Amino acid sequence: MRVLWVCNLLPPLVAEKLKIEGSNKEGWITGALVRMMEEAIEYRSVSELAIAYPVASSDKQSKAEVVIGNNFRVTCYGYYEDRNQPENYSMELEPRFHSIIKSYEPDVIHVFGTEYGHTLGVMKAVHECRNEAQKDSSICVPEVLIGIQGIIYRCGEEYTADLPDEIVSSRTFRDLIKRDNIAQQQAKFLERGEMEKEALKLATNVTGRTDFDRDVISKLNPDATYFYMNETLREPFYSGTWDVTTCNKHTIFVSQADYPLKGFHILLEAMPIILEYFSDAKIRVAGADITAYNTLKQKIKISGYGKYLRTLISSYHLEDKVEFLGKLDAEAMKQEYLKCHTYVCPSSIENSPNSMGEAMLLGVPVVASRAGGIPSMITEDEEGKLFDPCNSDGLADDIIHIWKDDGLASELGAAAMNRARLTHNADINYNRLVEIYTKITEL
Repeated sequence: MRVLWVCNLLPPLVAEKLKIEGSNKEGWITGALVRMMEEAIEYRSVSELAIAYPVASSDKQSKAEVVIGNNFRVTCYGYYEDRNQPENYSMELEPRFHSIIKSYEPDVIHVFGTEYGHTLGVMKAVHECRNEAQKDSSICVPEVLIGIQGIIYRCGEEYTADLPDEIVSSRTFRDLIKRDNIAQQQAKFLERGEMEKEALKLATNVTGRTDFDRDVISKLNPDATYFYMNETLREPFYSGTWDVTTCNKHTIFVSQADYPLKGFHILLEAMPIILEYFSDAKIRVAGADITAYNTLKQKIKISGYGKYLRTLISSYHLEDKVEFLGKLDAEAMKQEYLKCHTYVCPSSIENSPNSMGEAMLLGVPVVASRAGGIPSMITEDEEGKLFDPCNSDGLADDIIHIWKDDGLASELGAAAMNRARLTHNADINYNRLVEIYTKITEL
């Protein structure tokens, strides 16, 4: 079986061979790739793999072959789309994917995610191949499988996460220059969402893993075949166990805080309540400090959302309670999970956040919003605590509840770990992936 993966990012294993910068994001793709290499050594259920990945310019849309692992060959194709303006569909995408299909002749194209216009480009290219095949039966018409990650149009709808109207419409110098204040960011998400909807309406096969994404697909395209499939996460998170006796008590870890729908402002609004009970409470945040305002460059570059977070931190006197940790690799993330007292996901919308899956794999007590697909990942009050989206009082109450009861914290973490070890089991998920590939090619 010849499979073409269309990815948002090039997996590090392949990027290293091409001597270009890879990314540790979307680690489930690396997890599937590693399992595919191991499987290929035994009986090659997927005999050949190609990966199409984004490049910086049209001049770099080349073809290359690399060998990874134990002689597993991967054909690589570059495609160009403007990631600085992802809301604009590039007319170059359809002919590029058409040429890749003609060159590689895959049996299956697996598109990972719907967040960018290239998903629509793939669907349009396959539609063109299908029309050509009516005149020439030798033309390759692959089956396409779209893997749902987030739902971008729903992210657009919930983007502002209950922010005050005056903050949504406000502009910093950076926002004016980039034409990118919070309201404009939301508009761009919604524009991308229109491309996403168009692509999904053309889909025949879709994978998802939550009641939320299944409901979205059933409404947009009831004729599409929906396959349930979980994701394999990054390898470091399958070892190590959180321990209430060795963690840093009253420390919250958050994996992302750089735009409104991630809900960091909701957590800041919860902190005064938490501090009434635990005066030593602290928040540690993965990622760059978007509130930084010390140098002239930082003052020029601060966004409207970063300025609002800065205002909340000042108003609630949280200057010594919040620490931004900068970019973290998988091992550094793992250590933050293990050191914290609670992992918090305060997003206004999510499908199945992989950071939450990582925390659960390590047995960390989880507090998350009851948003999108999160209730499909965790059983409330048995494997973690859930609160209503944008409800800072509910978030504070759940954290306080866990911190007051070490036995409860350990029980929630252990139950979450047991569930996550099944949900993110590499063997189960890879076998399901191959099963889906086989089914759609036999239909």
